[in-house]
Amino acid sequence: MVAALSKCPDMHFVGAAAGSVVLPRQRFERDATRVDNVTDWALDQFKKQYERGRAKPKRPITKEAIFHYVYGVLHDPVYREKYAQNLKRQFPRIPFYTDFWQWADWGKALMDLHIGYETIAPFELERIESGPSPQPSARKRGEGASERAEAPKPILKADRETGRIVLDSQTALSGVPTEAWDYKLGNRSALEWILDQYKEKKRKDPTIREKFYTYRFADYKEKVIDLLMRVTSVSVRTVVIVDSMKRADR
Repeated sequence: MVAALSKCPDMHFVGAAAGSVVLPRQRFERDATRVDNVTDWALDQFKKQYERGRAKPKRPITKEAIFHYVYGVLHDPVYREKYAQNLKRQFPRIPFYTDFWQWADWGKALMDLHIGYETIAPFELERIESGPSPQPSARKRGEGASERAEAPKPILKADRETGRIVLDSQTALSGVPTEAWDYKLGNRSALEWILDQYKEKKRKDPTIREKFYTYRFADYKEKVIDLLMRVTSVSVRTVVIVDSMKRADR
């Protein structure tokens, strides 16, 4: 998988059993000197490939554009399928496609979507409520199971066939478009990844479970609903771009 971030993640960003490789746009040396991670050599290679024989190109290739180009290529479904085995054990090698700026523009559009997912306009999913709404109660450290029983039972499951996400025993979202499930982070869709992150985990130690495990999905429910709607928008728009890549010249 590949994802753009605005902050440096930990090594297990993609999961507890996997290691992430982080490719920052820039880095800092020990003396606080800022270093561009797209090297002068790389810039020269791209210019030789795409600006050869041109006196003054209308859009001069920049290091920022190369960064976007790479992000676009790493989302190319043809590239990912063709080199699937290599990508499992080797560092990606970036090809020179026919139209540099088409792939750079796709990469920038994807990067803007993936970094700005929290601010994108939410997709209009239908919210379905069943049963009376429970009265909100303050959540204090040390509350036991009896206090937590007031909240609806968390479910956090997705049904791709019906385009439905069941959040808890009271609330569900419907109208998730089919293509939204096709944007995946690893082997799960982005929507399913969110649902897994917000599940309540059962702690083995009874004391920790009763006295110190304070997380409740109910406390984050509205935030999760908003996030799911926004990520649905991101997923749909990502799939549109990726589908366009399938028909591109290479």
